[in-house]
Amino acid sequence: MTELSESHDDPFAPHLAALAVLDDRGVVVGWNRMAEELLGHPDTAVIGRPAFEVLVDPHDLPAAREAAGKCRRAGGWFGVLNVRHHDGRLVAMGLRAHELSRDGRAREWFLAGALAADVLEWQRDRAVLDGLYRRCPIGLVVHGPDLRLLRVNRAIERFSGVPAADFRGRPTGCFLLPDDARRAVDRVRQVMDTRRPMVYSEQFVRLEQDPARERVAMVSSFPMEDPSGRILGVAEMIEDITERHRAQRRLALLDEAGGRIGTTLDVAETARELAEVMVPHLADHASVDLLQPVTRGEELARPLSGPVVRVGASGVGAQQSGPPHPEGEPVEFAPDTPQARCLAEGRPVLEPVLPPDWFSTEGRQGARTPDLGVHSLIVVPLVARGLVLGVMTLWRSRRPDPFEADDLTLAQELASRAAVAIDNARRFTQQQQTAFTLQSSLLLRAVPDQSAVEVALRYLPASAAPGLGGDWFDVIPLSGARVALVVGDVVGRGIHAAATMGRLRTAVHTLASLDLEPDEVLSRLDDLVNLLAAEQEAAGERPVDEQVVGATCLYAVYDPVSGRCSMARAGHPPPAVTAPDGQVTLLDLPAGPPLGLGGLPFEAQDVELAEGSLLCLYTNGLIGEGQLDADDGLARLRAALSRPGDALERTCQAVVDSLVPSRPSDDVALLIARTRKLPPDSVASWHLPLEPASAARARALTSAKLIEWGLEHLSFSTELIASELITNVYRYASGPATLRLIRERRLVCEVSDTSHTSPHLRRARTTDEGGRGLFLVAQMTDRWGTRYTREGKTVWTEQPLTGAPV
Repeated sequence: MTELSESHDDPFAPHLAALAVLDDRGVVVGWNRMAEELLGHPDTAVIGRPAFEVLVDPHDLPAAREAAGKCRRAGGWFGVLNVRHHDGRLVAMGLRAHELSRDGRAREWFLAGALAADVLEWQRDRAVLDGLYRRCPIGLVVHGPDLRLLRVNRAIERFSGVPAADFRGRPTGCFLLPDDARRAVDRVRQVMDTRRPMVYSEQFVRLEQDPARERVAMVSSFPMEDPSGRILGVAEMIEDITERHRAQRRLALLDEAGGRIGTTLDVAETARELAEVMVPHLADHASVDLLQPVTRGEELARPLSGPVVRVGASGVGAQQSGPPHPEGEPVEFAPDTPQARCLAEGRPVLEPVLPPDWFSTEGRQGARTPDLGVHSLIVVPLVARGLVLGVMTLWRSRRPDPFEADDLTLAQELASRAAVAIDNARRFTQQQQTAFTLQSSLLLRAVPDQSAVEVALRYLPASAAPGLGGDWFDVIPLSGARVALVVGDVVGRGIHAAATMGRLRTAVHTLASLDLEPDEVLSRLDDLVNLLAAEQEAAGERPVDEQVVGATCLYAVYDPVSGRCSMARAGHPPPAVTAPDGQVTLLDLPAGPPLGLGGLPFEAQDVELAEGSLLCLYTNGLIGEGQLDADDGLARLRAALSRPGDALERTCQAVVDSLVPSRPSDDVALLIARTRKLPPDSVASWHLPLEPASAARARALTSAKLIEWGLEHLSFSTELIASELITNVYRYASGPATLRLIRERRLVCEVSDTSHTSPHLRRARTTDEGGRGLFLVAQMTDRWGTRYTREGKTVWTEQPLTGAPV
């Protein structure tokens, strides 16, 4: 019986059913072997006896008689009745009765029976099969061994719009476009050849009668075989998952956009990321057009107007980056275009179907453009914080289906996210431009006029790190034709670092004007950094990245008269010196602590530099911190500096090319100076004793030297200056005096002594007999001042060489 129940064959088939024949009186006249097996009654026990007496329990007689009455009236009957087994138990059986006529006179009744469970299972199988073909929402297609369609269900009829009867006998894939049909045939043939099912394979489907609509089907295929193993064909379950696939694609696009858009604080890069995300997932072509002030990081004025700039564009074709304007070009939309309306009103525009000549119409986009086969269009505004920044335009040309309302919703969501990122980038650009303006105003813009060194400078801001750096350099002319060379680096980034750099640079200028020694300059700077840090802490500015916790600096003073350079550094990289023969040396200067630690000493060191030597000062961003090994960076620096005879700008650029990457992670400040020496005949020096006659001696020596130099027109003023300064030494100082004249771009007159007494300018009263010497000196010179050394002081003056012969 188990075999019968599992066979799913018709339980009333002659070879499976229990069969009996009753005459018109209900007497059993026929009984087969299967009836004997099912009910236990041998044919000898039932034939010739009334069926109600042998086979029906008394309790079931009413139901049996009712069934018999229906059968007589209708000529047949089907139902379930309890039949008594030979051992007395009741067996529920499905019965089917038909009327038989013999010789047109006597009536007999043919009964076929089977276990009720088998009948119900068979009925369920029939119901399932009927449901698959008539009511199932999932498509069913049956292919024959010859790859022709045997049958399809109603779901396929609804999916394709083709009557189910029209499929019978047609080739597989007959109603699909050729490419889609070929994939369908390959799939069926593979299942038939391998006899292995293929589960959940996705296929894009386009019907011949509706080629513009692309659908997605989920297909599961399995082979059909008879009991002998002969292949009967392939059955396929096909489900239309177009909407689900689109929803998944939209979610995937949102996820991808979240990871790709806004990765940098760069307006153009963010716009390009938005355009690239759209293609090919949502559109065949995409462009992002921003108002020009947005691309420049400026505030937007109301009302919003003016041309836009195509910042981002992407397209599916290798030669088509998106219609109709190239990336980077200004675009002026005509008033009747969707882009112009979207920009003006701040509302999206959906054009599901465009006329064929839409892109080739004169004036529609401001100029005649090629027909790209575009048939559908979406334009959405890029709105952030209530401001329209630009528009994003999406086109479809290769994909046949037009844009829908869901596509517009998705485009608006992506545009909204991107607009916030673009506005953040615009604000960041604005802040960066403000900060760079501040920084550039604080940095050295032009090398001041001086004759001690030839200088080349480079400042390269970090492009891979946020905020401004605090690197700076400076060239400061000093008295006596000397020059101070400075390079420094404030710890940290941002406006605070740039502002602190400006304050330190100003402080260095002030200290340089006092002609302090390099170590003394660094000591004063150290005090200033500590003061700035204390002020910031007192103001409650706690973020570590904004606090001034230190700085490094290197301060060098070069004297073109002696050729000596005095240097000191505070935690800064040591300078490199290239001798005239090309040998590069990294000077072993005492390192000194970084500025801001407080209380620790700095040490200066003097170095003799031959004329034509290169002195290279730099910040740590140059030697590859975070990019290269420090030793490797220094090796490259030596190689780039090994040609001292090259033009200084060329050498400076060679250093940058060799050590600085295209996107440096740290700011780089570089200063290279080529030393000069004043000719010996441009310097005159005399030691004068401390006696009254020294003033007259100074006047005579000065006059003679100026005549020798062809500067007779400066004799009167210079004699008076030398006389007054020597007289002051005689009156207020001690020890011998030294008078020195230097002829370079200016005429320098210096008087040195061993005293540290500070001369000062005062206004003499009319009754005073003296006190007018320094006043006269100040009136007759452009500049004058005092510098102090460990041995004493020097009072110096400068006069222009106006009118001097060349």
